[in-house]
Amino acid sequence: MSHPPQSWNPIVKKPPVKKSRWLIAALLVLVYVWAFSGVPLNGFKETALQVTQAIVSGIFSPDWDYVYLPDGEDLLRGLLDTLAISILSTFISAVLCIPFAFWAASNISEHGIISKTGKVALSIIRTFPEIVMAILFIKAVGPGSFAGVLALGLHSIGMLGKLFAEEVEQIDRGPSEALMAAGANRLQILWYAVMPQVLPGFLSYTLYRFEINVRSATILGVIGAGGIGTPLIFALSTRNWDRVGIILLGIMIMITIIDLLSGAIRKKLV
Repeated sequence: MSHPPQSWNPIVKKPPVKKSRWLIAALLVLVYVWAFSGVPLNGFKETALQVTQAIVSGIFSPDWDYVYLPDGEDLLRGLLDTLAISILSTFISAVLCIPFAFWAASNISEHGIISKTGKVALSIIRTFPEIVMAILFIKAVGPGSFAGVLALGLHSIGMLGKLFAEEVEQIDRGPSEALMAAGANRLQILWYAVMPQVLPGFLSYTLYRFEINVRSATILGVIGAGGIGTPLIFALSTRNWDRVGIILLGIMIMITIIDLLSGAIRKKLV
């Protein structure tokens, strides 16, 4: 005589919380406590409210006459100078970093030590921030846009070279092996099998780096490396908040337009 099947309702036990998670959480708490303890909190000045009101009122009532001045530096000239610094530095770095990328790619060289030395070289290049490089170049070539181009261009080589090397390491080896079997030399393999695969990624990373360089160029001008940052620091030092407002508005509009255009182009490339 068969018995009706009984329903089986097992009790699923939750896995115990690992002690490592609690240890990681405790370490994070300690790191935050240590970080906040190292920041001196001296409070606010008595004139903080008045200064804040002046800054806000100036930003929301910008000096529209500064947009274009026929006889002197104005907003449009500063933004165009910043844009020129960004374009030139990005172009220089995108061209110069290609040999570094193939040097650091592990699937190009036969010996692993070669790619490792390339990665170390790129790490050393991007170790120094743009502002430190700009200060060094200002001392070497003098203040101006040329120092900003050199600083951004050299720093971008380290970052773009790393991204380009990772793009080269992800290529399909099939076309290269087919050309090698047909008797092609290394230059032909590089031109006909490797470059068509990595070129869209190279262009996408270059546009992304251009967006970063536009933002960085506005900061480098504050220390005298050309661009819109130079009149911005003058306006801040003289507390000309109306001019600060129009400069910040111009920077926001320029960066927003560049982000939209660059994002649309990168979607078509990738």
